[in-house]
Amino acid sequence: MAGLRSGNRLAALDGLRLLAALMVVFYHYVALAKPWEHDTGTIFPATRTAAQYGWLGVEIFFLISGFVICMSVWGRSLGDFAVSRVSRLFPAYWAGILLTTVVVKLWPEVDSFRGLDRVINNLAMLQSGSDAPDVDPVYWTLFVELKFYLIMVAVVWFGVTYRNCLILCGVWTAAAALAPGLDTPLLTAFAMPQYAPFFIAGIVFHLMRRHGQNAVLWALIAVQLVLAQRYIDYRMATSLGKAAASALPGWPARLIIVAGFALVGAIALGAFDRIQWKWLTTAGALTYPLYLIHLNIGMTLIHHFRNRVSAPVLVLSVTALMLVAAWLIHRFVERPVGKWLRTVMRKGVDDARRHMTPRRKPVRQPERPPVRISIPDDPRGVGSPARDEVERTITSSR
Repeated sequence: MAGLRSGNRLAALDGLRLLAALMVVFYHYVALAKPWEHDTGTIFPATRTAAQYGWLGVEIFFLISGFVICMSVWGRSLGDFAVSRVSRLFPAYWAGILLTTVVVKLWPEVDSFRGLDRVINNLAMLQSGSDAPDVDPVYWTLFVELKFYLIMVAVVWFGVTYRNCLILCGVWTAAAALAPGLDTPLLTAFAMPQYAPFFIAGIVFHLMRRHGQNAVLWALIAVQLVLAQRYIDYRMATSLGKAAASALPGWPARLIIVAGFALVGAIALGAFDRIQWKWLTTAGALTYPLYLIHLNIGMTLIHHFRNRVSAPVLVLSVTALMLVAAWLIHRFVERPVGKWLRTVMRKGVDDARRHMTPRRKPVRQPERPPVRISIPDDPRGVGSPARDEVERTITSSR
């Protein structure tokens, strides 16, 4: 399993990542009333119901993230992991903050904020930890990802091995299952019961990819699939509102989750290794910047042109525009700035390693002269073999 080429694996995952991103875009542009200023049931009578389940693209993202992060940390040090995550996440994120701020300031139609306090608080990607507002509502998922990275730091610290990954999955599963009943805020915050099953399942699927499948791994997958069903009603209510969620059946959401598990499992077992379409790699690279910029900017455009352009054409046009903007961010921000960040951070990590206090070496004791014990000669005047043997033994022992 480990000998399979990574390009095949990543091409299939990139395709699934693109699908998940478009699900989220479809949900925001078609299901939500905010950009249209009234219920979208009359605007999209045939597609609105399907769009109302698009929020599940976030869960698919978490499933893929578990797979990819477990793959990326294998054989890496803690410093390497930090460098890879910072250089990957922040360039597009900063560009997304800048673009969203400009659009919202110029056209405060779907959102608005005064001053730049919100922008400054968002720059470190830690605003959710202090309950500060996001520049764009979709940024809440980034804090969930950061907590997942902190959990993976523990594995990297102790060594990324099959055994340690299994221990993580077992401990995390127990914590996520028990946290709601224990009513411990800190445990709940890091166990993330709503999203842990997806991250854990992704890790387990990568273990299958790397080491082969077995009953223990499949048992873990089955447990995660069951636990992932516990919060469907909660996620529907928070995504759509209680009234809209109560009017929708839950079985499509359950089916989408099962399909997500099945697709990532099929990728892990090599079912899509023949897929080598290069455009999927590019499309996969666009999903992160697309996710970051599509909501407030896209909703502003829809709101501004909603009475001038037909709804289906407007949605397709805005989606295409967001994809073009995502490519521009990837090409002219992510790649050059990410490369620069990797260079300076690696230098910083190397400097830190060089300046770390070395371990104290044991003090070497000075050699002492051999100890000789005088043994009298044999009274008969013959040299004593016993004396020679004692001298040799004591001398060599020193």
